[in-house]
Amino acid sequence: MGTTDSGMIGGRLTPGQYEVNFADLHPRLDEHEALVASDRCYFCYDAPCMTACPTSIDIPLFIRQIATGNPIGSANTIFDQNILGGMCARVCPTETLCEEACVRMEAEGRPVAIGRLQRFATDIAMAEGRQFYERAPSTGKTVAVVGAGPAGLACAHRLAVNGHDVVIYDAREKAGGLNEYGIATYKATDDFAQREVDYVLAIGGIEIRNRQMLGRDIKLVDLLARHDAVFLGIGLTGVNALRTEGEAAEGVEDAIDFIASLRQSPGKTDIPVGRRVVVIGGGMTAIDAAVQAKLLGAEEVTICYRRGREHMNASTYEQDLATSRGVTIRHWLQPRRILAQDDGNVARIELDYTSDVDGRLVATGETGILAADHILKAIGQTLEPDALGIVALQSGRIVVDEEGRTSLDRVWAGGDCRLGGEDLTVSAVAQGRDAAQSIHRALMAERHPAVAVAVA
Repeated sequence: MGTTDSGMIGGRLTPGQYEVNFADLHPRLDEHEALVASDRCYFCYDAPCMTACPTSIDIPLFIRQIATGNPIGSANTIFDQNILGGMCARVCPTETLCEEACVRMEAEGRPVAIGRLQRFATDIAMAEGRQFYERAPSTGKTVAVVGAGPAGLACAHRLAVNGHDVVIYDAREKAGGLNEYGIATYKATDDFAQREVDYVLAIGGIEIRNRQMLGRDIKLVDLLARHDAVFLGIGLTGVNALRTEGEAAEGVEDAIDFIASLRQSPGKTDIPVGRRVVVIGGGMTAIDAAVQAKLLGAEEVTICYRRGREHMNASTYEQDLATSRGVTIRHWLQPRRILAQDDGNVARIELDYTSDVDGRLVATGETGILAADHILKAIGQTLEPDALGIVALQSGRIVVDEEGRTSLDRVWAGGDCRLGGEDLTVSAVAQGRDAAQSIHRALMAERHPAVAVAVA
């Protein structure tokens, strides 16, 4: 079908065009490129890039190891702090973390390519099947990890290294969480998310049970009865509603579902997309959905955000990426109502112009209308608390202490479901890893109480 067709359809482009459009955004550096890139690093003492990394990877060390021809050693350095370093190298907003803090960035406006160097090393190690860790002798303790996303996988791996047996319960058909279902296809190609899951599981001692949803198939009280500790890495499974007239029209869908469909589709011809697409939101999900709608063949894609450019959660780099792909970003607009045709399919969206008055967002009284046959909602996700029982919540997230312990004894939490999280893969990994260390200490204190008292 040609691009003159309106409505949501698949096959707007040729197979060859899809292949080009959804190719790897930043292909792995070759050996020469990696050596040149690593040579730009000053190997700073008290490196600001390392401080800016939520997992505290020793960035100067791993780059020096690449520069001296030791990518396997470099990968070991990375995995010591971040076992999901391969995916983080692909999806981390390095432009606002380590690379923004790079001394080269301040001096020259061009940082060391830390993310791409990290991918270079971790890809080589994974391709060669290099495993750097062995399980400690069995402790006889078992831990339930709920959620096989970045936080859950990082927690499970560190627990397994420490000799505990881990059972991961996950609601989906495949492990990986947002790494599998929520990342733009062009950022993680070639089924990388599943290859990374396999790499993590290779340590042994970790069992994954799929299609096990907390509250539906398993209950927290039962997990506590079966296991010595529980880690909750359940993410945010609820989706915020627009709460506007016409939201139920055909052609209005959640951006996260749209992205998941793309991630799980073996081809792209069967993914329907509109000719005129409007995306509501200002975060990474909005950017990923908008760019991919354009790559699927949509003629016009517009992101509408209720505040200004500087308020968007998506980084400036990601915003620029979207506009370079032909996406229009409009600010100070919020949905008023969605207008459908007689057949129930979306036709237009009416929007209110907004303004910031004394720190409060208000409608100005002016409105505008955009033609749209496909509307994607990317206005955030929520925690579904019904399955959590008496675990304390605040602002729709699980309350934890500095080690990830919840208000319920023997229960820890991390990732997007945790209060104060940054909704980043790398932050989820850090929280899962650190919670595992806290769980390990608690379980060992139970096993050797006299030693624990002496140490205390």
